[in-house]
Amino acid sequence: MTPAPRVTLLTLCVGDLARSAAFYEALGFRRKARKAPGVAFFEAGGVILSLWNAEELAKDAEIALDAPSGFRGVALAWNCGSRDEVDVAVARAAAVGGLLIRAPRTVFWGGYTGYFADPDGHLWEVAYNPDFPLSEDGRLLLPD
Repeated sequence: MTPAPRVTLLTLCVGDLARSAAFYEALGFRRKARKAPGVAFFEAGGVILSLWNAEELAKDAEIALDAPSGFRGVALAWNCGSRDEVDVAVARAAAVGGLLIRAPRTVFWGGYTGYFADPDGHLWEVAYNPDFPLSEDGRLLLPD
């Protein structure tokens, strides 16, 4: 039997685990498995968000660690149910220590998005997409 491909856990490398964990808790992510040493786990709407030291992840994967600089070519997305929710989420991120990258605004494809970076520079898009509704439990629903 071939396992179904799915993203179940996403790990972000962080420089200061306590600082980053506090940031994500302040954003409203619910921390779980608190007894796990050296890592922080958060429920993130069907996916687990993990924070781990970059050196430890590189060691575990048996790869060289390169220092991050500038844009990393990836963005996490937090989809909301309305433009107002986008405004609230971006304001909350900035209020708890996130760096405002771009204030929310209407974009070319008809949605409404803003960007912030977490304390380690990970880019987050906060978006309302009128063509991709959210389920009752907050999951993004894609059309066929």
